[in-house]
Amino acid sequence: MIKAMQMRGFSPRTQDTYLGAVRDLAKFTRRSPDTLDRADLKGYFEHLVVERKLAPASVRLSYQGIRFLYREVLAWPVLDLEVDLPKRPQRIPGLLTRAEVAAILDACPDVRYRTMLALCYGCGLRLSEVLSVRVADIDSERALLRITQGKGAKDRLVPISPTLLEQLRTYWKL
Repeated sequence: MIKAMQMRGFSPRTQDTYLGAVRDLAKFTRRSPDTLDRADLKGYFEHLVVERKLAPASVRLSYQGIRFLYREVLAWPVLDLEVDLPKRPQRIPGLLTRAEVAAILDACPDVRYRTMLALCYGCGLRLSEVLSVRVADIDSERALLRITQGKGAKDRLVPISPTLLEQLRTYWKL
């Protein structure tokens, strides 16, 4: 299973999560996963939801890890575990007002960190993406920022507001 995940370029964290899901399945059933049937799997997922009261996202992660084992490693035919997974609650994240964003940025006395926070918020970047931004990644003519090898080893272009672009120029001059 580890080799199959490595060959597909799964991140180490995903590998750990998937292996943990299979390990927990084996502990719960006290049998090797290759000897289980659909009823065993269904019982395991009911255990996760009803007894362990795992969040929907956690149950889905376990499902994906176990599904990977059966489909890609053990080569089971199309796997439909016939498991009712809990629905994800749909929530719209709370939005910060301009005043709240300004207060957060003003609370940061170091210009370097303030610029990083502005970049993170203004472009919707992850911390690792902010830390890897280089001057060459900024296309000021088109007001775009190139993010190289973000989550999932994907590259993307992100628009930069004129205000943020000016902040980046000011920081660069310092």
